[in-house]
Formats: sequence, structure tokens, C-alpha cells
Amino acid sequence: MYPDVQLYIDGQWRPSLSGASLAVLDPASGDTLGSVAHAGIADLDLALAAAERGFQVWRKTSAFDRYKLMRKAAQIVRDRVEVIARIMTQEQGKPLAESRAETLAAADIIDWLAEEGRRSYGRVVPPRSDGVEQKVIMEPVGPVAAFTPWNFPINQVVRKLSSALAAGCSIIVKAPEETPGSPAELIRAFADAGVPAGVIGLVYGVPAEISNYLIPHPIIRKVTFTGSTPVGKQLAALAGQHMKRATMELGGHAPALVFADADLDNAAKLLAASKFRNAGQVCVSPTRFLVQREVFEPFLAKFIEHAKGIKVGNGLEEGVTMGPLAIDRRVPAVAALVDDAREKGATVHLGGKAIDGPGYFYAPTVLSGLNQGMRIMNEEPFGPVALLIPFDTLEEALAESNRLPFGLASYAFTTSTRTAQALSSGIEAGMVTINHLGIGLAELPFGGIKDSGYGSEGGTEAIEAYLNTKLVTQLG
Repeated sequence: MYPDVQLYIDGQWRPSLSGASLAVLDPASGDTLGSVAHAGIADLDLALAAAERGFQVWRKTSAFDRYKLMRKAAQIVRDRVEVIARIMTQEQGKPLAESRAETLAAADIIDWLAEEGRRSYGRVVPPRSDGVEQKVIMEPVGPVAAFTPWNFPINQVVRKLSSALAAGCSIIVKAPEETPGSPAELIRAFADAGVPAGVIGLVYGVPAEISNYLIPHPIIRKVTFTGSTPVGKQLAALAGQHMKRATMELGGHAPALVFADADLDNAAKLLAASKFRNAGQVCVSPTRFLVQREVFEPFLAKFIEHAKGIKVGNGLEEGVTMGPLAIDRRVPAVAALVDDAREKGATVHLGGKAIDGPGYFYAPTVLSGLNQGMRIMNEEPFGPVALLIPFDTLEEALAESNRLPFGLASYAFTTSTRTAQALSSGIEAGMVTINHLGIGLAELPFGGIKDSGYGSEGGTEAIEAYLNTKLVTQLG
């Protein structure tokens, strides 16, 4: 049974003050699963007041005690993995195995950031004069407003939530209305672990209304957002107007470079798995597959073979490896990009259309014969579409990799150390993974550059974004 999702404010699960709610739909059928409470301004005022009180409690809680509560929450998440994963698949569509993996990865992220919170060290700086003591102290920035998307309902929340809590901040999470159940279960784990009232708030509602109210509010001192580049720019501008610190993890259009000396079987297998994971609804999903010309045809054949092996269907069914798109509007959006490419001369090797029947299904799609005048070569498709493009030289591959204003993730496969070194310095992206899929781990930085945002939601950098640096210098 899918739960009717409520708000979590000041340690209590409750409906909105107005009683308003929104329907939650099953993307595999289009049917209504349940409902989610719709917060209004009065609810946000309650959440803000609670966050202010919660911050005063949590910032005085020792890093070690914060660590213990967070580790307890992580174990609760593991204990409830089957319940949480099923809710996620119902509301988001991804296969149950992917939902389980996301849930268990969330527990690992909590654990790692809980440990890092105990190591937010300051330092003593040697003075120039006798009798002077100079200390650098790290302090929590204050209450946080976090805005998260529907493609990874838990993963995107847990990075922000765990970083904030580990640093000593309180947080209000505006989770996605389309996939509200699984983030609510994540936060329930923290509540059941004993995190004090007010430290965590959870709200749903009209995204623009909530962001326009929370970001300028004087109680909020830090903003973190994951989502599209256009929306991220608007929220970053709003945060900047009010001198709020911000972390922005935005869109991408990731290149995947395959050189003639690469292990083609391994590259095709790994890249196809990465491309069609979560039906391509992944900000770091490889999109432009740049393949050296002498191996283009054999790689294309291997990639198509892997794509043909994908079983599309309801994520709750046995053997399904790709579910529906999460939201109905994504089907015509992906179709429009593919149709534009087809009309401008692209070759459709596989898929290229929505799948008939109920639900929001789009077939795994492979295109070649592409050019820079096609929309899909410039706009993030955020769907199960792979673009295969031949190249001749390293310089040509780098030029295409860096052509777009995005700079989130990139992929490369080569057995040449010299080529790998050239790629590591030449690709303009926040994350580069060579010969394996190595991004997204809790201990590694996660973020982009250029129009893909700024700041990190992984590694030690994740907590730094939630800390203020204070100098204390004292004579005598």
C-alpha cells in the first residue's frame, strides 16, 4: 500500500493547515497512488520557526552525539530497505533493484558524512607577536533550505540532509511532489532515530511559491538545489540577492569518449548500463557518445546489442531493467527532441518512439548521423536516448566534449596513459571517470562547473559548504 504523505514540521507528521493535498501518480499506469500534503505559507512559517529553534539545539549538540544519531538513522534505513524501495518504485518507476540500491547507498552516505562531521577541524595559526593566539573555528552556517528533484527521490535529499546535520545545521527539505513517499520515509528514519524536533522539516507544495518564500527569508542562511539549469540560475540569483550561501547541482549533457585502443566490449557494456539506468533520467547520464572513427561501427553494433537486451516494464515486475519515465510530460519532451533529430537527418537505429499502452514509457533509443544543429545535441534529453558521433583526433573529441556550456560529468575509455592524462586535464567538467564508472560515491566530490552549477555534494567538500569560517585572535 502506498502511504498518504504528510508534512513533517517541528517533530510532528501532519496535514497542511488548509487540508490541501496533491495526487501522486503511478508512472507505470497513470493511476492515482495516493496523496501528498500541500503546504501553504502558514505551514512554511511554522517550519521556519521550528528550524530556527531546532538550529539552536542542534548546533549545541556535540559532533559525536550528532554522529551517533545519524548512524542510528542509517541503520534504520537499511532495516527498512524493502519497504522504502517498493514505495520509490511505485512513485518513480525505476526497477526495484535500482530502488534498493539507491536506498542502501543513502545509508552509506549518512554513515560517511556522520563520520566526517566529527572531523570538521579548525586550526591554530602561528602568530607574528608574542602573547597573541590565533584560532580558526568552523561553525554551522544556520538553517538550510533544500530543494530536491524526482529522479533520485532519496539520493538527492540524503546528500543535503546528511551534510547539513553533520555540520550542525537545521534543514527544511522541499522534496518533490511527484515522488514524495520515499523521501518521507528517509526523514522518518531520522525522526525515529531521535533527531530533535525542529532540526528537520519536510514540506511539499508549489515549487516556485516555496522557493520564493524560503530563500529570501531571514531565518534561512544556506540554499541547496538540484535540478535544471534554468531553474537553478533563478534560485541562485535569488539567493545572491539576499547574500545566502548556495550549492547548485544542475543539468548536464555528458560526453563519453571511446578511443580505438579501448576495450570495446567493456566500454559498450558499462556505458549502455549507465545510459539507460533510471530510463536516462540522471543528471550525469552519458549522452554524447564520441567514438573514434575506426571503431565506430563495431562499437555501435555492440551498444545496440546491449540496448536491445533491456526489458522495459513496470519496475515492480521480475526481470524489468528499465521502467517508465517518471512524469507524463517527459514523454512528449523526449519525443520532440528525437523527432527534431530525425527530421534533420539523424538515423534511428533503435527505439525512437513512445511505447503504446498505459504509463509513461519511451523505448531505449540509439541515434547516429547527428549534427550540431539538432536540438538534442544541445539540450539535455533526460531520457533513454544515446547519441553516437564519430571523431578522428583527440583534439576533435575534446572540442566537442567542451562545446556546450555544461560541465557536470564525463566518461572516457582508453588504454593509453598519455590519452588518459590529456583527458584528465583537457575535459571541462567537475567529474571525469576513465575506464570505469567511478562517480557518485559518498567519499568523492560530486558537482559540476560552468552551467552545471557550483559546489559539491560529496567528499569533504560537502560539509564545508555548510560551515562558516571564523577567525578569533586574542592578545593575552
